[in-house]
Amino acid sequence: MGKRGWTLLLAGLALLAIACEGAAGAGPGPSSRPSGGLVSMAALGDSITNAFASCLAPSPCPRNSWATGDGTKVGSHYKRLLKDNPGLRGNNHNYAAANARADALAGQASAAVKASPQYVTVLVGADDACRGSLADMTPVETFRRQVDQALAVLREQAPGARVLVASIPDVNRLWEIGHTNTLAVKAWNFGVCPALLAEPTSTAPDVVDRRKAFGARVDAYNEQLAAACRAYGPRCRADGGAVHRVRFTLDMVTAQDFFHPNATGQGALATAAWQGAPTW
Repeated sequence: MGKRGWTLLLAGLALLAIACEGAAGAGPGPSSRPSGGLVSMAALGDSITNAFASCLAPSPCPRNSWATGDGTKVGSHYKRLLKDNPGLRGNNHNYAAANARADALAGQASAAVKASPQYVTVLVGADDACRGSLADMTPVETFRRQVDQALAVLREQAPGARVLVASIPDVNRLWEIGHTNTLAVKAWNFGVCPALLAEPTSTAPDVVDRRKAFGARVDAYNEQLAAACRAYGPRCRADGGAVHRVRFTLDMVTAQDFFHPNATGQGALATAAWQGAPTW
């Protein structure tokens, strides 16, 4: 090759190097996503999210979870996200635990961040309300502080994660649809959510007032969950009360306790809580 040919070749290589360097420095456009998309998600909360009793046995059945379930009966958030995020397969981590109240949430968050989740769901509060009596329920201020502590763990140790905070289901709705059902009443008399469901057929004024106070406490918790999410910042999305607005029927809860959502109920929760792909 002559001198002129070498000169042209070197000039071309220089231009190519400059172009490549510019492309590397520019990074992906605003609407592009890293190759593979989401590769890890986690769920925090109580027995609702671990799908307790949804597989007939009175034990957790996470394959039916509205959040991380990978079974065939529920269109979970995991399964919805998996369609466009193949790298997520098998990385659906569920840290929700039976009887977990807000004071357990920070510990769950600490475990979850080890999985480097990019999407985290939070559903907590039913067990803070479902105590032995109204006096035993978690105070609203304490509930908010404990939720804030858990969200702080996520913000500090998984700052890139998108967080979905779901509202607490309308537990009073279960009493409304079940207190005239003999099987439901029998199940509740074994001590299911006594702050609400004790004496389920009674119309005594103090019992009626107790049910109203229970509902008001759940409403207060939901207000604090939404406020905590706003305080977290733009990477947190609340469901706007969508889960609380689900109108449960008796065929959406388990036959063991007429309280926990069965697979149908879990599917309804998944649809209500879904806010689309977590790109906020």
